[in-house]
Amino acid sequence: MVSLEASYAICYVLLLLVTLSLAGDIVHPDNIAPKRPGCDNNFVLVKVPTWIDGVENCEYVGVGARFGPTLESKEKHANHTRVAIADPPDCCSKPKNKLTGEIILVHRGQCSFTTKANIAEEAGASAILIINYRTELFKMVCEENETDIDIGIPAVMLPQDAGENLENHIQNKSIVSVQLYSPLRPMVDVAEVFLWLMAVGTILCASYWSAWTAREASIEREKLLKDASDEYVNTENAGSSAYVEISTAAAISFVVIASCFLLMLYKFMASWFVEVLVVLFCIGGVEGLQTCLVALLSCFRWFEHAGQTYVKIPFLGAVSYLTLAVTPFCIVFAVLWGVYRHVSFAWIGQDILGIALIITVLQIVRIPNLKVGTVLLSCAFLYDIFWVFVSKWWFHESVMIVVARGDRSGEDGIPMLLKIPRLFDPWGGYSIIGFGDIILPGLLVAFSLRYDWLAKKNLRAGYFLWAMTAYGLGLLITYVALNLMDGHGQPALLYIVPFTLGTFLSLGKKRGELKILWARGKPEMPCPHIQEDSQSTNQ
Repeated sequence: MVSLEASYAICYVLLLLVTLSLAGDIVHPDNIAPKRPGCDNNFVLVKVPTWIDGVENCEYVGVGARFGPTLESKEKHANHTRVAIADPPDCCSKPKNKLTGEIILVHRGQCSFTTKANIAEEAGASAILIINYRTELFKMVCEENETDIDIGIPAVMLPQDAGENLENHIQNKSIVSVQLYSPLRPMVDVAEVFLWLMAVGTILCASYWSAWTAREASIEREKLLKDASDEYVNTENAGSSAYVEISTAAAISFVVIASCFLLMLYKFMASWFVEVLVVLFCIGGVEGLQTCLVALLSCFRWFEHAGQTYVKIPFLGAVSYLTLAVTPFCIVFAVLWGVYRHVSFAWIGQDILGIALIITVLQIVRIPNLKVGTVLLSCAFLYDIFWVFVSKWWFHESVMIVVARGDRSGEDGIPMLLKIPRLFDPWGGYSIIGFGDIILPGLLVAFSLRYDWLAKKNLRAGYFLWAMTAYGLGLLITYVALNLMDGHGQPALLYIVPFTLGTFLSLGKKRGELKILWARGKPEMPCPHIQEDSQSTNQ
């Protein structure tokens, strides 16, 4: 019979797969917008701080056009320029109002973007702000047959709500001025370094805990083998409830179910749905934090007795006094995070709950051999690529990225992520990594250390050091790709799986141990009571 903890692990691993592909903050990608000479700017986000009657007001974010000069990257070099409303508002004909270097505010529609920009430049504007008729941003490109694309003023698209606010202030006789600049992102942010350390450290801790429990169980079995074979058989059967071993069929169905769940999240994403996920995450976080704290405190002499003394509780069975002591703290911690999760420092609580949950899952859920690990990671590899990249062909947007960001939900994203604020990025945001990017390869890394300890291999002769190094390199390559792609969301398993699984398979084949790893997953161990029987027979 599967334990209560194992049931929790199965439920929450399904939720963890929802976000396994994001390893950084997200900027809208540019896949289809055409380029040609004179119309080949990169699309860049533009900061638009505003001043109303000389008093600093809101800061908006726009997007630069394919055409026109590039914007200043440093705030101190960007000019404060007054904004004027175009008359007519669409700026498809010469404005009636006189312009002397102002930035002209116009509405999208009626004519092409380049036509608006040319007319605004001829009228004396220093830049053009085009208000979209939706709250999101739109990439401004040149039309195929246009020839007059030698435009000398910058063009920036603003979302509808930002443009309407500026219009209202100007119509109320206020003096509105803005700055236009596009700061560069740093090549590497310290947040990515800490996130890498968190992911690698989490797998490291979980692997050693998993290997330690496996070795303790092996020592117990060896003792029982010497005493009585019947007790050994009974204990082996009873001990299997302490963790869950994934089968090949379960590994395949696991990813299929996760895909269905992801699609359901995408279709029904709303604020109430995110609230449900927050509740589930808090419940899982309480279980994970409680399990980790009990295990940690049990290592100290002061708490050893409380950890080994049990009391029976209805519906829960035998529960240690130490578990009863730490559970209220865990519940309060998770509830406080859930209530105050929108404050600026809430990411700390989310990461603590997330790491505890990941370590607990890696302790309870195990792969029995390399065959199951290969099937699981291969399916997850395809799953990641499909829902990040291929899903765009059917849904016209990346399903995984939309779900991870929490688009359409009014929230900051779903909670099954580790995240750290980007400290030196002028655009702010978070560097993030999905739980699945840690748990799925972590299952293979933990398996490697269990095998090494049971086979009595040292670090150099074993597989764990190589698997751990391969995971770290795969995650590092993910962040390199993330920065090369200007922060666009990357499917981390696209890089992690080939490194981790490829290293393990290659090393196993080179050492001639691939068959054992593939089928058994355990080193061959002698069976003492069988040997004794054979000796007595010979006598």
